[in-house]
Amino acid sequence: MTPDAGPPAQPRPSGIRLGRVLGVPVYLRWSWLLLAAVVVVLYAGVLDAMLPQLTLAGRYAFAVGFVLCLLLSVLLHEVGHAVVARHYGIRVRTIMLEVLGGYTEMEADSPHPRADLAVSAVGPIVSSVLGLVALGGYLSLPRDTVVSQLLFQLARANLVVAVFNALPGLPLDGGRAVRAVVWGLTGNRHTATTVAGWLGRILAAALAVTAVTLLVSRDVSVLIPLLLVLLASTIWQGATIAIIQGRLLARLPRVNLRQLARPIVTVPTGTPLAEVIRRVVESGLAAPAVAVADGAGRIVALVHEESAAAVPPERRPWIPIDSVARTLEPGRTLTAEMSGEDVINAVRAHPAREYLVVSGADVVGVLRLVDLDKVLRT
Repeated sequence: MTPDAGPPAQPRPSGIRLGRVLGVPVYLRWSWLLLAAVVVVLYAGVLDAMLPQLTLAGRYAFAVGFVLCLLLSVLLHEVGHAVVARHYGIRVRTIMLEVLGGYTEMEADSPHPRADLAVSAVGPIVSSVLGLVALGGYLSLPRDTVVSQLLFQLARANLVVAVFNALPGLPLDGGRAVRAVVWGLTGNRHTATTVAGWLGRILAAALAVTAVTLLVSRDVSVLIPLLLVLLASTIWQGATIAIIQGRLLARLPRVNLRQLARPIVTVPTGTPLAEVIRRVVESGLAAPAVAVADGAGRIVALVHEESAAAVPPERRPWIPIDSVARTLEPGRTLTAEMSGEDVINAVRAHPAREYLVVSGADVVGVLRLVDLDKVLRT
């Protein structure tokens, strides 16, 4: 599975860092160790019939080797995504290996539908090639050997992964391919994301129904329905995120900083809060923001409205405005000419509640995060 691009600034991934592949950091979720242990124990228990010549220690060694080979297969699947993404100029932040596979985190969206289709298609292709190579090795060896059985299990696992990932619904690779096709037909990436997200929800519901049917029929081990439920839950969650993302990003053209910026009442540093409130009332401005200026008249801080309102009235004459203001740090100044997506990326990179909006040397106003949120959610 390959996710959409994330924000420019991202905290360090939680997990075990395995190293770098082609310069891309590779991490392993801690939860993978738990699943690996469960698979090893269960798999070792069924190997007695498949490879009776193995001792108990041999069966566990075989199961461990199988799990590690699966991990390598998932890594190669994700490396395929990373290589094609780089070919189209998309920077890759990390590769994360987790319980139900992995994902490649990219720093930007695909530049066009053709790139999106290529990045999504390469994952199932890599898994298919690995499965066919393993199947070829299995067919060329005697059936009762340890190596042939390992190759057979790897062939089956990789081919299943290839088919499953090709299913048409986000967050699977097939869902991203559907998004690329819809994007190409409609010219709207955000509508395509929403469509592929709903297909993902339908797929998740189908998996859940299949799990319940198998559980009621009792024709298979209870582990298979449980695995299908886990897959359905993961896909539903990813599809829901895609739908929300598609809807929010479709509203980006509404983000106009000149319209959203609140007018400013500027006061000198050290001004008592009571005096600031008096000046705001006298200004007659509708819902203005308050900025703090230094001796040279430069804006150095923005007042946090909620913190100022929380000060009891009897204390306001003695509280300097600086105590309820936050210094204007780098990243908290936005240019009025920024587009909607640029604004979102800037806000994600430097989280705050207020931002100074400027146009060249002129101050346009203050963007409050709550105002931006209203535009995106209304």
